[in-house]
Amino acid sequence: MNTPTTSTAALLPQAPRLLSARGWSAVLVALLTIAVLVPLLNLWVPPGHWLHLSDYSVGLTAKIMCYAICALAMDLIWGYTGILSLGHGLFFALGGYAMGMYLMRQIGRDGNYQSDLPDFMVFLDWKALPWHWGFSDSLAFQLLMVLAVPGLLAFVFGFFAFRSRIKGVYFSIITQALSYAAMLLFFRNETGFGGNNGFTDFKRIAGIPLQLPGTRMALFVATGLVLLGFYLMARWIVASKFGRVLQAIRDAEGRVMFTGYDPLAYKLAIWTLSALMCGVAGALYVPQVGIINPGEMSPAASIEIAIWTAVGGRASLIGPIVGAFFVNGAKSWFTQVFPEFWLYFLGALFIAVTLFLPNGIIGLFRKKGERE
Repeated sequence: MNTPTTSTAALLPQAPRLLSARGWSAVLVALLTIAVLVPLLNLWVPPGHWLHLSDYSVGLTAKIMCYAICALAMDLIWGYTGILSLGHGLFFALGGYAMGMYLMRQIGRDGNYQSDLPDFMVFLDWKALPWHWGFSDSLAFQLLMVLAVPGLLAFVFGFFAFRSRIKGVYFSIITQALSYAAMLLFFRNETGFGGNNGFTDFKRIAGIPLQLPGTRMALFVATGLVLLGFYLMARWIVASKFGRVLQAIRDAEGRVMFTGYDPLAYKLAIWTLSALMCGVAGALYVPQVGIINPGEMSPAASIEIAIWTAVGGRASLIGPIVGAFFVNGAKSWFTQVFPEFWLYFLGALFIAVTLFLPNGIIGLFRKKGERE
């Protein structure tokens, strides 16, 4: 990386404070809610009591928190660096498949065919595990794969794409094509990933049954803490000099190069980190939702991540989290009450935000606060 000239300080955006006193108070409230309040209302308050939090509500919230991690990752590359990816669902799915392989091995002989092989392999008349399943019975190894596979793919793809100076709509189309190609590959039974059905029927993790209330709550708390940790990490990044360079690249990449910075290194670093975050989100998603299949790699899934970020508010960090909860909460309600109208609502919502709320939901509240 070249040494920047001394005049670069005028180009870089001013560094925001990491968190104000109000911000730290909000973090503390979120931490207490995740680690204390939700477990208390679910495990200790008896069913039927108006304060009881059902298992369904806990599971839905945990799933949306996984989505919120993806939206936060998207905000780092799109909101703060100006790189719109339409393939981040691929990294989410790869992390999910890495965890799913371990969970399939944890089934053991409790499957339908009572075999040491996963059921789909017995059905396809496979006699042994393929080579890439060699260490899938090790939780530590598969957790490493959760990071290594999405991270390595993102690094290699990003290096060649950014070195070739592919940007804008061309980069978005290429990421979408990459995700679609991976989806078609995982649909094939020969790849050893369950084909169209993917992985499901998980029974235990680290020898502990997944259906136990304590296990479900532990996964919920872990997901919430990871989301909170990634949010604080993102705040630290955007408040640092590294984050200000990313924003300068977003606003005027040519001027950044002229002042001596190498955009390739910065873009590649944040791109790879974003993919790692999605991989972790996928690994947390699978044991709680109970399934992973190639549909998570579809272009529509990646587009939804961009929609959550846009609806909540780009370049705000908290906005994408709000957007993920708002859109997926609405989806949960619509698909139960008016399932045929959900896609119409989603399209209308995205159009309305684009035309009338370019800064998303958070931008609306900020504008209201400024007026007051």
